[in-house]
Order: sequence, then structure tokens, then C-alpha cells
Amino acid sequence: MPKFYYICRDKNGDKKSGVEEALNQDEAVNKLQASGLIVVSVIQENLEPVLKGPEDGAVKKKTRVKHTNITGDDLTLFCRQLSTLLGAGITILRSIDIISKQVTSKKLYIVLMDLNKNLEAGLSFHEALSRHPKVFSELWVNLVESGEASGNLAVILARLATNLERNAEFKKKIISALIYPAILFCAGLIALLFMTIKVIPTFAEIFKGFNIELPFLTKLLLGVSLFIRNYSLILVGAIVALFWFLKKFISTKQGKRKYEEIILEMPIFGEFFRTFIIERFTSEMSTLVESGVPILYSLEISERSVGSAVLGSIIRKIKDDVRDGKPLGQSLEKSNFFDPMAVSMINIGEEIGELSSMFKRLNTFYQEYLNTFLVRVTAMFEPIMLVVMGVSIGIMVIGMFLPIFEISQIGGK
Repeated sequence: MPKFYYICRDKNGDKKSGVEEALNQDEAVNKLQASGLIVVSVIQENLEPVLKGPEDGAVKKKTRVKHTNITGDDLTLFCRQLSTLLGAGITILRSIDIISKQVTSKKLYIVLMDLNKNLEAGLSFHEALSRHPKVFSELWVNLVESGEASGNLAVILARLATNLERNAEFKKKIISALIYPAILFCAGLIALLFMTIKVIPTFAEIFKGFNIELPFLTKLLLGVSLFIRNYSLILVGAIVALFWFLKKFISTKQGKRKYEEIILEMPIFGEFFRTFIIERFTSEMSTLVESGVPILYSLEISERSVGSAVLGSIIRKIKDDVRDGKPLGQSLEKSNFFDPMAVSMINIGEEIGELSSMFKRLNTFYQEYLNTFLVRVTAMFEPIMLVVMGVSIGIMVIGMFLPIFEISQIGGK
């Protein structure tokens, strides 16, 4: 009877390895699972590993690589496929092997090969994921760790996949809402630059032949046009340098916090930004709490992965209050950052034991609110942009034709 080398984890997370005799790999997996073990790897004696590491220098199997980078859709699909395969009783190693044959991202393919190599070496799945922090966030790693410890990895991955799909759909809605205003703004800017660089200089040549005092508006427009044409490279360089310094400043902890505080104080957009980061917080908390992660640990993960310096510091204080035994809703209210509605729903969720459900409902509400906000702003932006463009071009036209009107009046006399 064939022998199979196996690597497993017990319910306490301790690694177990050995040899199991079975007719085939599926039977070996069933025997191990019947013993209450979480199967990591099962390899038949005298067979090569299913997948080679990236250092082997050559791809040993056919893939459907279509692009280089790893997109959000790639990770979402990987999570959904993995949860389905694990739910069907297939081992992690075999599941990753199956998925790696279908990935369309070159970098994700290399990452999957490295995951396989680390799993074969005896690392747990969450340890293997943690070696790729630029690909798998702390939310991924901690949820997988929770799933491995509880034996519900397939279920937790399914929840994570649902969360990723919902967030991806939300991001697509935001991008779709911003495309038209961005195109309209670029078109207006190009039109104004064309008037400034091409049309106004043509009038300037005509005015040189007239022996008249030009109106102030005409002089101003000619001066702006001359300045832009003569110092365009310097202006572009200054703008690029300004953006570079701002990016460097925002990349620091203090700079990011100051940047966020400025945005939060802005009218209209400050409220949008505040709601946006709260939406991300509720999304992560709903997934973490629903997956059985303790509330303190969930807050700690959210603090590191929410992506906001301001909210991160608020979550840190909330975490300290909860550790001292205070209710989560009371701590949220104390921060003065969350809406009264959110505080009330969290309070109710704690009282009836449905905290994850309340976080999910809040997340749905905030996504719908942000989507509605963007639709309204987009609808307002179009007429405002048209008015600004019309006024700007009108001022240019008036400035250029004022001297011609004066010359016609002199000629009429």
C-alpha cells in the first residue's frame, strides 16, 4: 500500500508530521481529517513535490499569465477559489497548485509557488502569507491564523472573499463616479491653456501695430500668457517638486496625520473623508468579529490596517478603554468621531450579541451614503465646471476684443 508523508496541525496549532498508508491521496487526507487534524501537506512517497519554488529558474507547468502586477481582482479570485477548494476537502498544497495553474498574474504565480515551498517546509498557512506583506495584508494573515486555530479556514476565507468582493464593487462605483468629472476638468484645463498659449499671443502681435494704451484686463492676460510661455518648464518642474515634497511629507507619520486633519476640516469633503475611513473600519471589524476574532484583537488589527493615522490613534484609545472593561459603544461615543447612529447600533449589537451583524449593517449604510454623495457631487460638478469655463473664456475674449472696440470707436470719430 502506498505511503504518504504528511504535515498537519492539531486544534492547538501544533505541527504534526509522519507517514500514513492509504490507497490514494484522498484516502490519506480523509484518515487524517477523521483524526481531528488540519491537513497542510500530503505527498506520496517517491514523488516529486507538486510545485517547485521560484528559485528553480524555470516554470514547470503551463499558466495563463496575462499581466505582471497583482490586482485586487486577482487576490479576490484567489481567496474565493481557495475557500471553495478547502471546503471540498482538498489540502492547502493541492488547492494552491490547482489555483496556480489558472492565475493570470505573473507576480501572484511566483508568490503562490513560494507559498507552496514554505508550506512543504512545515510553515503554517498564515506564516507563509506573512512572508509577503506587500501582497497579503494583516487582515488576511490574522483571519487565516484564526481559521487555522479554529479549524474553519474554508469558512473564514469565504467571509474574507465576500468582504473583498464587496469592497471591490464599492471602489469600482467610486472610480466610475469620478471618471466623468476628471475628464471634464482636464478638457477645461486644456481649453484654457490653448487660449493662453496659442490664441492670446496671436492677438498680442496684432496689438503691436496699434499705437494705443491697452486696457488693464488686456495687459493682465498678455502678461499671464507671456509668463506661462517663458517659464512653462520652470512651472512644471515646480509643480512636480511640490507634489514630490508633499508625497514625502505625507509618507511620514506626523505628515500623514497633519494631512488628514486638514482634509477633515474642509467643508463637504471633510465629511466625505471621515465617512470613507469609517466605512473601511466597519468593513474590517464586521469581517473580523464575524470570523470569531476577539474584539480586542480585532481592534488591534484594524488600528494597523485601517490606513488612517487619525482613526488609528482613536482606535488605540478605544482599545485601551475596552481592555479596561468599558463597552465598545461608550468608547466610540467618547471619541466624538463616530455618528450617534453608529454608536447606538454598536450599543444595541453589544447588548443582543449581534455585534458583527451591526458592523455589517453600518458598513452597508456607509457605502450607500458615499455612493449617493458622489452621485450628487458629480451632478453638481458639471454645471459648476461649465460656468467656470464659460466665465474664464468669456474674460479672455473680452480682454482680447476690448482694444479692438476702442480702435473702432477712434476710427468712427
